[in-house]
Amino acid sequence: MNTLKKNALWIILGSALIILIFWAFIPEAILVETATAEKGTLRVTIDEDGEVRAHDRYVVATPVSGKLMRINLDEGDVVNAGQVLAKIAPVPLSVREREEHTARIAAAEALVKEASERVQHAQADLEQSKREHGRIEQLAKKGFISSQTAEQARIDEITKSNELEAARYRLQSASAEVRAARAPLLVSDAGTTIEIKAPVTGSVLRIVDKSERVVAAGTPLLTLGDPTRLEVVIDALSTDAVKIKPDMPVLLENWGGNLTLMARVRRIEPSAFTKVSALGVEEQRVNVIADFVDSPGPLGDGFRVDARIVVAEKPDVLKVPVSSLFRVGQGWALFTVKDRRAVRRNVEVGLRNATEAEILHGLDAGNSVIRHPSNQITEGTRVEVAMHDSRGR
Repeated sequence: MNTLKKNALWIILGSALIILIFWAFIPEAILVETATAEKGTLRVTIDEDGEVRAHDRYVVATPVSGKLMRINLDEGDVVNAGQVLAKIAPVPLSVREREEHTARIAAAEALVKEASERVQHAQADLEQSKREHGRIEQLAKKGFISSQTAEQARIDEITKSNELEAARYRLQSASAEVRAARAPLLVSDAGTTIEIKAPVTGSVLRIVDKSERVVAAGTPLLTLGDPTRLEVVIDALSTDAVKIKPDMPVLLENWGGNLTLMARVRRIEPSAFTKVSALGVEEQRVNVIADFVDSPGPLGDGFRVDARIVVAEKPDVLKVPVSSLFRVGQGWALFTVKDRRAVRRNVEVGLRNATEAEILHGLDAGNSVIRHPSNQITEGTRVEVAMHDSRGR
């Protein structure tokens, strides 16, 4: 009896030892993060910085060199077409400049005389052609000459009339050249100021410098525009710009408000430009112009926005986090969790963006997929879910 008890005890102890050894050699479960494969809308976007600007901008510059008077306007002021924006006193002409302008005037006056002589010559030719046409018409009616000769005489009269008209236009052009050549001398001699007027009705968007100063001809003074007509300029990489088409939707975010504003692509500029990135890399970029669909609200010229251009969108697709996918040869695969074990699934991927991917085949909605699978995870590996995102993000 004692022997049986001893044997049973040894059997129990041996079994317990075997179980302990078995559990000791079982690998520990790997902690993983999972997400749920779910159906929803997948949107592929090109995300870049954008800038709001006035649709029509007019840069007003000085027509001549001189002393600019102080600009008595403020940014945001509304001006009407023809309103005086600034005044400039032209710089007095030097002896050399005065001689140059005098020579231009003499040359222009000579062209006027030449053009006037051409008008008189063309007038005389036309009168002669009219008389000749009249005589030939009389002879043609009596049958002394052919109708073709009469037709040629009529065409010659029309040609001489056109030549007279052209000569008169040349005379007008030459006269205008004389006035243009005399203008600098007239302004300099009069000692008056030139008024710089607004080309259109609009608001003052920017004033370069309000102070009185000496400026060169062509110096920008201020910018006019309509603050109610705004557009968005987005500089995209040229490799992304080829995917963008007119009328694509644009989402505007991080502009200072809580809402996402809608815009729509109007135009992709045909020429790219070089821009150095924050990392010092030269990039070829293209401006994409978009029009607001929603009201721009408090946004104004020069305001910054984050723009997301929607290049593709699919509703009701099965999607998973991009972080759950990994390459297997030329295809894609991911791990699902079943009975606390990792199960590899080969899948076919459709659309992708920075965070989500469309699964065409190989997975069902509701499956839990492992995010950021490490090299330790293989088929059948024991896993322990440390964090689960039911939204699949």
